[in-house]
Amino acid sequence: MSLTQSSSGEAVADIERNLRHIDGIIKQKGREILNDYMITPPQFIALHSLYEKGDTTIGDLSSRMFLACSTTTDLIDRMEKSRLVERVKDTKDRRIVRIHLLEEGENIIKDVIKRRQEYVDGVLNNFSAEETAQLNNLLNKMHIEMKAE
Repeated sequence: MSLTQSSSGEAVADIERNLRHIDGIIKQKGREILNDYMITPPQFIALHSLYEKGDTTIGDLSSRMFLACSTTTDLIDRMEKSRLVERVKDTKDRRIVRIHLLEEGENIIKDVIKRRQEYVDGVLNNFSAEETAQLNNLLNKMHIEMKAE
């Protein structure tokens, strides 16, 4: 292995480690924010999935969350009691039941995301506008490459 390959491998290892650590810190901050709401981290993940992807079945939500359908059903039951989501029969096939995000659930998601963004904004205070734009561009590029695989 050449010196360039070795330093490139070290850079890749550093990038992977830094992304993992950043992800962990943002998730931890998100959990702290959730303490102000009456939802658990798995409920947040489910609500966020519904917010981003729209109405879905319990089976699809289970797959996205890597949970058993029975676990997701219990999760939805609790969120339905809290008026965060509702079950809605599909208009084309009444055998299909979709989970729909209600206004209260959407408000929680929007508020939590806003507070997480405020946290990241605070972290970026010591970055110049150019550094922030460059970081954003590079992360977007990386995300596009990952989605293409």
